[in-house]
Amino acid sequence: MTRIILIGYMGAGKTTVGKALSQSLALPFYDLDWYIEERYRRTIPQIFAENGENGFREIEQKVLHEVAEFENVIISCGGGTPCFFDNMEYMNRQAQTVYLKASPDVLFQHLKMGKVERPLLKDKTEDEMKQYIRDSLAVREPFYSRAQYTLDVNLLENYDKIKDSVRLLRELLNL
Repeated sequence: MTRIILIGYMGAGKTTVGKALSQSLALPFYDLDWYIEERYRRTIPQIFAENGENGFREIEQKVLHEVAEFENVIISCGGGTPCFFDNMEYMNRQAQTVYLKASPDVLFQHLKMGKVERPLLKDKTEDEMKQYIRDSLAVREPFYSRAQYTLDVNLLENYDKIKDSVRLLRELLNL
């Protein structure tokens, strides 16, 4: 049985790499945020607005425990998922966990294009975003570093680089 969970900061490429790895291994892919939206019939920003971050994190934990029971699957988690409750320990027990690691500058470049969709970034200027990314990444890094594997994704700028990352990930996981 193969169960792989991808973690990392928002904008690191968890969905992109997860989909590519899913295709490469012919396994189903689940993005935890998409799964939550489908299940609750509300967008993540709506859930944040209606329930606050704490309410969202409780929903996220519940859904994580459901999806992480699936077999032969690749799962990407939201950037904060590993940092709440016992989620990181749970994920390490359930699956092979991979931290997709990117620098604050690379994350900023990825996120500035889609910040409207990110509840934690939507009202921030570019300078505020940069500072927020640096500060929150510093807080989250100790959780991310508990993953069983780390893959540097600073160069995920085109399809060939994504394919290279999938190849490296397969080698890392012995798949």
